[in-house]
Amino acid sequence: MSHVPEPGATYEAAGVSIDAGDRAVDLMKVWVEKARRPEVLGGIGGFSGFFDATAIKHFDQPLLATSADGVGTKVAIAQAMGVHHTIGFDLVGMLVDDIVVCGAEPLFLTDYIATGRVVPERIAAIVQGIAEACVRAGCALIGGETAEHPGLLDPDAYDVAGSTTGVVEARNLLGAGRVEAGDAVIAMRSSGLHSNGYSLVRHVLLNPEAGAGWSLDRHIDELGRTLGEELLTPTTIYAKACLDLARNAETHAMAHITGGGLAANLERVMPDSLVAVLHRGSWTPQPIFGLVARVGSVAQADLERTLNCGIGMVAITSATDADRAVAVLEGHGLDAWVCGEVHEPTDAHHAERASVVLQGRHPGW
Repeated sequence: MSHVPEPGATYEAAGVSIDAGDRAVDLMKVWVEKARRPEVLGGIGGFSGFFDATAIKHFDQPLLATSADGVGTKVAIAQAMGVHHTIGFDLVGMLVDDIVVCGAEPLFLTDYIATGRVVPERIAAIVQGIAEACVRAGCALIGGETAEHPGLLDPDAYDVAGSTTGVVEARNLLGAGRVEAGDAVIAMRSSGLHSNGYSLVRHVLLNPEAGAGWSLDRHIDELGRTLGEELLTPTTIYAKACLDLARNAETHAMAHITGGGLAANLERVMPDSLVAVLHRGSWTPQPIFGLVARVGSVAQADLERTLNCGIGMVAITSATDADRAVAVLEGHGLDAWVCGEVHEPTDAHHAERASVVLQGRHPGW
């Protein structure tokens, strides 16, 4: 009896569909085109994205700023809810707001999506969110990569990451070297959790063994919506507002409040010789923060070391320009206020060995 060979192995039989990948590219093209700047050359599909660098020729000493990041375990919420068009706002927010704190204008962004199985409509929805967020931030989406990893990731699992590049004039670089005693600390309200601390939040609220074990479709009265809707609230993108602030008010430094919380991130732009004193009494965190604290019996110190607690970005400005700074930010639709000031350290501050100190209690807490 003769042996009839079986058909040879194929890439698709191994779990990777080239056709699905091509279909995803076709679907995302319209969104990438929306996130275009005049300096972008060509379209998607090549090996590289191109950005005309003559756009920065008018700078005397251009400094390029770059950032790479992802959105952490928030993607698990998007996957569980089957909602994929908002996670891109989280990615872009994590990237552009990290470079805008030094005064850099974000120019372009590239993304990377890894998934167990390419579902073209799902990939296109993710890219839609990224592109719309790029428009919000004023930067171009010039390229990216979608990788199918069967066997490494479950078929409906994915992760997103990206990198962005921006530019700032050297003489306009913001940072600790500009901060002075007497400066005002301006807070910008977050939209909620943003994209940090979700491992804690999921453990407290969703874990059926060690936490509350709530479902994402559970309506929470104090939130005014379902838990899933709250947890999927997109990250605020502060880029354009912060650039406008740097141009129109005497701004010395800014800090993006991400993992580590308010104090740890503000410390990154504080000189060792000064201390920022922040007043909890100047704001009340959104209900989600109190919910996590209460349900998980999370101490305030641990909450503040993990979550943004209602402030997503901070600027340090001249005290004489504080009112103008708030007005500029409010003109962009942001809720902003003076939450503290910069001082010479006292003996008590020296004892605490901290350059950022939070005092008082939140109203209603």
